[in-house]
Amino acid sequence: MTDAARRIVYIQYTNPAGYPSLEHSARLLADAGWRVLFLGTVAPHDVMRFRPHAHITTRYLAFQARGWKQKIHFLTFCAWAMYETWRWRAQWLYASDLYATPTALLMNYVLPVKVIYHEHDTPAGTSFLARICRATRARLARRATLCVLPNQKRAQMFAQQFDVVAKTFCVWNCPERAEVVPLPARVDSRFRLLYHGSIVPSRLPLAVIDALTQLPEYVCLRIVGYETIGHTGYVETLLRRARELHLEARVEYVQHIPRFELLERARECDVGLALLPLQSADVNEQTMTGASNKPFDYLACGLPLIVSDLADWRALFVENGFARACNPADASSIAQAVCWYLDHPRERRAMGERGRAKILSEWNYETQFVNVYKSLRE
Repeated sequence: MTDAARRIVYIQYTNPAGYPSLEHSARLLADAGWRVLFLGTVAPHDVMRFRPHAHITTRYLAFQARGWKQKIHFLTFCAWAMYETWRWRAQWLYASDLYATPTALLMNYVLPVKVIYHEHDTPAGTSFLARICRATRARLARRATLCVLPNQKRAQMFAQQFDVVAKTFCVWNCPERAEVVPLPARVDSRFRLLYHGSIVPSRLPLAVIDALTQLPEYVCLRIVGYETIGHTGYVETLLRRARELHLEARVEYVQHIPRFELLERARECDVGLALLPLQSADVNEQTMTGASNKPFDYLACGLPLIVSDLADWRALFVENGFARACNPADASSIAQAVCWYLDHPRERRAMGERGRAKILSEWNYETQFVNVYKSLRE
């Protein structure tokens, strides 16, 4: 394989460091000798960055908020990304964002690059720019050499919609094997529930705070993550509910932190929360098994799970002995799931160890990405 063939550029019109799957695939390629360049945007207070690697380079433009200036910024990003890709002499382009599809499509026409399109979430925007990008998404899906989606049902729908069955791969958002490490010795007697990720009502309902009133005082909740644009202020809503219930000492909020630090904090906890509403009109929430990295991250850290009582989540995690199920809208149901773990400490530890073993053997990004990597090499 020539030097150019072993060069790949990832483009995303946001901060790519916020997506663990991108870092995992890039590190697998870099470890195999590829030269990897990330192009994205970053907001002033965004602390997310990739772990240093000798073969991975990251370059960012400053993030621009919505408005007429964003339209100019978007065109600037497209021109900048094209120039950097040409200068990098890459043969492969990895587009992993709806708003990167116009740039990727144009480059596929004018530069000698093959495209991998990785769709994290099914797009649902209605703005003028979003409509344009959905049109370029359809064309890019057909022109791309490979298409990657994180859930089997999404992959099937995508492949059928664009008639790209043969080149569509399902790659779950699993951790790397290297992220499974021995658990540290516990330094206190608190029992910590952990939630990490986007902090929105559908993923972390107020019922979780309410459930603490039905649990012993040594049971605490650690929240690690970030607010989304559509739910600004929800963290304060959660903390206010905790203050109203006199639970402020039992609820800890940690702002979004780099992934390596997140995993260190996770290993200090006991059970991971991976919740979704039992009924949702959002196609992404209906198809989150495999797409959600939360349960796999928790299991990599030796934490068994509490998941929503949904058929696909029950089949994947509960029936395989890694989780207990609950109704996420019912505080009593959540508390009952936690109490089971409190009453069965030996079983809880065994479930966590089984989870760590499953990550090492199968639910890791090395295994999930292998077919995509083979196609790249071929």
